[in-house]
Amino acid sequence: MSEQVEQREFQAEARQLLQLMVHSIYSNKDSFLRELISNASDALDKLRLEAFRNKDLDVDVSDLHVEIETGASEATGESGANAGAAGRTLTIRDNGIGMTRDEVVDLIGTLAKSGTGELRKKLGEANKAADAEELIGQFGIGFYSTFMVADSVVLLTRKAGESSATRWESSGDGTYTIAEVDDAPQGTSVTLHLKPEDADDELHDYTSPWKIRELVKKYSDFISWPIRMEVEKTLPAPEGAEEGTEPTVTVETETINSRTALWAKPKSEVSDEEYAQFYKHVAHAWDEPLEVIAMKAEGTFEYQALLFIPSMAPFDILNADGHTGIQLYVKRVFIMGDCDDLVPEYLRFVKGVVDAQDMSLNVSREILQQDRQIKVIRRSLTKKVLSTIKDMQANRPEDYQTFWTQFGRVVKEGLVSDADNRDALLRLSSFATTFSETAPTTLADYVGRMKDGQEQIYYATGESRQLLERSPHLEAFKAKGYEVLLLTDPVDEVWVGSVPEFDGKALQSVAKGEVDLGASDDADEDKHGDFAELLAWLQETLAEHVKEVRLSTRLTSSPACLITDTFGITPQLARMYRASGQEIPVGKRILELNPDHPLVTGLRDARAAAEPSDSLAETAELLYGTALLAEGGVLDDPARFATLLADRLARTV
Repeated sequence: MSEQVEQREFQAEARQLLQLMVHSIYSNKDSFLRELISNASDALDKLRLEAFRNKDLDVDVSDLHVEIETGASEATGESGANAGAAGRTLTIRDNGIGMTRDEVVDLIGTLAKSGTGELRKKLGEANKAADAEELIGQFGIGFYSTFMVADSVVLLTRKAGESSATRWESSGDGTYTIAEVDDAPQGTSVTLHLKPEDADDELHDYTSPWKIRELVKKYSDFISWPIRMEVEKTLPAPEGAEEGTEPTVTVETETINSRTALWAKPKSEVSDEEYAQFYKHVAHAWDEPLEVIAMKAEGTFEYQALLFIPSMAPFDILNADGHTGIQLYVKRVFIMGDCDDLVPEYLRFVKGVVDAQDMSLNVSREILQQDRQIKVIRRSLTKKVLSTIKDMQANRPEDYQTFWTQFGRVVKEGLVSDADNRDALLRLSSFATTFSETAPTTLADYVGRMKDGQEQIYYATGESRQLLERSPHLEAFKAKGYEVLLLTDPVDEVWVGSVPEFDGKALQSVAKGEVDLGASDDADEDKHGDFAELLAWLQETLAEHVKEVRLSTRLTSSPACLITDTFGITPQLARMYRASGQEIPVGKRILELNPDHPLVTGLRDARAAAEPSDSLAETAELLYGTALLAEGGVLDDPARFATLLADRLARTV
């Protein structure tokens, strides 16, 4: 080994920058192992490519691999201050492309370059954590995450095809040493002299084989190169051995990553059972997947995806703040477990894996930079999932019904938030309808059954089908054979306001605005004149509650109903906003009267025959209250209504 050791100083306050990286960027210090294995995998990829390009390169590529070793390392030749920590070391070694001395300085010494002072200035000016992370992502590399767990780091590397090697060493305290080494294996080894063990922190014992296995399984299980580690195994004493014979302890080298990335295989080569087991692994679920979606995109942005539509919704499916459950890999290296940026919120039930060939990440690989790559992948995944659901609807109605029962409420959120895919969402959605008591309908089927001359798709919103079917608003629609969609999910109150039409047919609430169902055969054109005085008196008497009183074409058996203006906010929607902490003012509504109901005609006649009285005014209040209760509304003063009703009933006994 050469004795020509050169000591250098990091420039521009690198010590403070290292502390910033160690304590402020990585949310989990386990990330260091992922970074080192990722670097090793890249080095192996580069060597394989270089050997293919340069046939004269004298390298052995027959057994490319990553090796992990715990305990003391004899390969680096460290001494002095590091000797006391030799019992707690962790080495990650590869036989890949390796580095020259200049590459070590350029790549590993990135923080020694100029500009870090400017970085610290910008960090000081950054008001938001996200801004700071974006700035940091422009400097440094993941190699420095090792100082989260190590007091000092030794790197030994030899470039493929060259004879001399380089040893780099630093404690992250502002200096590093670099020396030429005469004898070293091809590739790179990184030896970490771990920080003193914390007796209360067994979960981060990086000399423990089970901990190394756990981290490799979590972060690097699907890397194509074998990751090997020597493990001790205890063999029982052979049969017939003398009593007291000690078991035999042997050391074996094991490959601790599966190297099996199902998303990289053609779908024809993977069994349903393999997909099911993988789904249960990535989704932490017990159900079987309802659908498997395998994708491969080539071109400007290359990525592979393996997505699953579950057959059962989790208990927290309606929690919009929950995570999507899609894992992000970059070149088979695990980046994050719940990548919310890859699919819209209304597809949060989709589980699976996306593996990109390249992606803009910050230095910790934990935060995605918002760029065109993410948007392109997101659009592609969304369209693929929606087309898969549509295909299920057309060809596998039983599976589709299972899907819609479990996830329909969530999918309909997209009708509000995703204008680009709204038409596709409308076509794959289904709704309860008065046409059938059991089978839901699509909008396309509804339009196909519309009456001649019908220009609107009628719908009703409410808490339950039973409540809606008894609603006064539906009476005339039922009598004249008009089909009405029955929308009972809370999200329905929201999306119907965002969707003006479908296939040229406007959506019309049976409880909003005016509807024209055509005049009945015995309609009297003079009815409005007969009731004009009553309408004016009721509007004055109930001015506190209603903005208008008019005759209705919706009612056949009920005396009255309440209607919201065409562009008004329904009471149900207002209640939803209030429940979420938003106070939304609700304007006065319209009271519609059934001119053929005995109560209405009796009230008209009584009003015409006598002067206004408290009794008639109370009848008007009761009429309004019953209309409110009939639609499932809430009385402003239930006690007063109960008193008026009890008094009126007492007079009839």
